[in-house]
Amino acid sequence: MAAPKKYPDELRERATRLAVEARQDPARKAGALQRIGEQLGINPETLRGWVKQAEIDAGQAPGMTTAEAQRIKELEAEVRELRRANEILKTASAFFAGGGARPQAEVAEVPTAVLVEYIDEHRDRFGVEPICQVLRDADVQIAPSTYYAAKARPPSARAVRDAELTEDIRVVHKANLGVYGARKIHAALNREGVEVARCTVERLMRAAGIQGIRRDKTRKTTFGDGAETDRPADLVKRAFTATTPNQLWVADLTYIRTHAGWTYAAFVLDVFSRRVVGWQVSTSLRTDLALDALEMGLWERRRAGQDITGLIHHSDAGVQYRAIRYTERLAEADAVASVGTVGDSYDNAMAEALNSLFKAECIRNPVMRPKGGWASVRDVEIAVAEYVDWYNHRRLHGEIGHIPPAEFEAAHWASHEPVSYVGEQVPVGAGSR
Repeated sequence: MAAPKKYPDELRERATRLAVEARQDPARKAGALQRIGEQLGINPETLRGWVKQAEIDAGQAPGMTTAEAQRIKELEAEVRELRRANEILKTASAFFAGGGARPQAEVAEVPTAVLVEYIDEHRDRFGVEPICQVLRDADVQIAPSTYYAAKARPPSARAVRDAELTEDIRVVHKANLGVYGARKIHAALNREGVEVARCTVERLMRAAGIQGIRRDKTRKTTFGDGAETDRPADLVKRAFTATTPNQLWVADLTYIRTHAGWTYAAFVLDVFSRRVVGWQVSTSLRTDLALDALEMGLWERRRAGQDITGLIHHSDAGVQYRAIRYTERLAEADAVASVGTVGDSYDNAMAEALNSLFKAECIRNPVMRPKGGWASVRDVEIAVAEYVDWYNHRRLHGEIGHIPPAEFEAAHWASHEPVSYVGEQVPVGAGSR
């Protein structure tokens, strides 16, 4: 119920008429407003405003008439409504189409559940009835009663299932550094006994705004000029395949910008299982960086009692891998060096791919990256240790059947007895910067 006006319209009209007539009569003009106001119980200044407006409406004084003021008020209200309708259309276009298409052009058959979700998101800003009216004008049919009825109904079995799956997806995504896309999350859920179609995972991830890490192109960081040995032949010829562990390893270096300067990381990867067998982080690109990563791999394999005789070690033509100390260490381990052509990343594509994954899933990943960026080599070293552990033991790898590298190797050794080695001491240089 509207609050009563301070002065009734009839009283206002009567007071204004009496005041105008008194002001026109020279005998009663003096003190007319004060006198009439006191007689009718009206503030004289209020009465003065009414009289002034009446004179403007009658054309006896300059100013905006009551009709003009009312029309402006109506136009302002109309502009507000149009602006609200425009905002509703803009938000609806973004919500329904995603590509900026107008609702009437793209989404005439929007499901009621989606419309309800949109109204839920924007009702506090626009109101339910205005949203429904604008959408109906845009040929997207929903009535306020439909919305309220949908809100009153209990959630459907599909909605309940979708909510449960979305939570499962969030858990898997978070547990894997936020890097998995739909393919990996689908595989992870199936491994955990959650039966769900990949298209459903894609739909729910899209609705929840969950996506995997994107990989950007990287540039070459090592060159072969100034190598200390003759370049070995390319024994791989871009065929990065292996039938057993320790048959083919690939190695490469990459760089990370920190506040303290450049930091470099070296990795050695077993092609059979895609397992990182050795790694090292340093502020220097000297041979020790690559050699420490190799030593870690040799020590780990021999500690596990695995034979590495005849191993092919493939790398690019960087000076670190052609250094005398490096090639001598390979010879001591009965491994064979293989080097791709100069300036050709395809000849060491699998190692380059690992670098790309590492940059995307660790260095540029907001989950791994410290607040404020990488401060120094120490931050990077800790992150690499965490990343390699996750990569080897928990990350699902598509090329080996969506299982972790360590699990893939364990399955292989379960049916193949590894060769036993006499205990070997840990190399002095392994793990040092």
